[in-house]
Amino acid sequence: MRKVIRNDEHSKATYDFLGDHTGGFTADIGIILGTGLGGLVKDINIQHRIDYKEIPHFPVSTVESHHGNLILGSISGKNAVVMQGRFHYYENYSHEEITYPVRIMKQLGVKALIVSNACGGLNPFYKKADLMIMRDHINFHYDTPLKNFKFPTYNKCIYDRGIIEVAEKAALENGISIRKGVYLSLHGPALETKAEYRMVRKFGADAVGMSTIPEATVAANLGIKTLGLSIITDMGLPDTLKPAVLAHILEAAAEAEPKMTLLTRKTIEMLSFN
Repeated sequence: MRKVIRNDEHSKATYDFLGDHTGGFTADIGIILGTGLGGLVKDINIQHRIDYKEIPHFPVSTVESHHGNLILGSISGKNAVVMQGRFHYYENYSHEEITYPVRIMKQLGVKALIVSNACGGLNPFYKKADLMIMRDHINFHYDTPLKNFKFPTYNKCIYDRGIIEVAEKAALENGISIRKGVYLSLHGPALETKAEYRMVRKFGADAVGMSTIPEATVAANLGIKTLGLSIITDMGLPDTLKPAVLAHILEAAAEAEPKMTLLTRKTIEMLSFN
């Protein structure tokens, strides 16, 4: 796949296309529907659904289980732009391409981004189908999506403490058990070996996955308040490690999805942008 450098001319073409096709739609909330959050679509009052392939300069998801639609509508009383299907570094996209939609979200007025993922648990106190709020991350992509930022603030807290507190309150009020931990992202698409699980745990990670960090980093550096949510779909404990079975991973995601969807909907409902 040929990597394409996105520039201001590209983003203007994308923004103009969306404006023409949606009547100038703007949004407060951006959502990236990773594994475990696909059911949220049923709660969205959809005004526009546009195939990624139709949007100028937009990347296209190549993962079979990911849809490829940009959805614009409302949820919990707030306008939202929703990515139904995300992009990964292992799909041979550059970080700039992966994060291009986040830059478009900023142009559409987005002030807060919620992004979800499925990941392997490393913390022995976690279990399958747990929900985890990302309080920090470790980037093992050995690359950064901030190359074109003149003054990146990468060392600041990527995940907004204010939104985390709102999510914690939403969880408490709705009886949803949550964890808070550090998420580490590797290239993928291969899962980790026993030795690699030991290594990333020693670095301080509570969970490991293959996504989210590029989008969250760019969003934070664009001034978008970001919340990262993870579903623990399998446990990466080296001494008791079992072969990963896709069916079991999908079962764990399906078990956790109603809790993730409820938490997301209630968090959005409680957010204020005054």
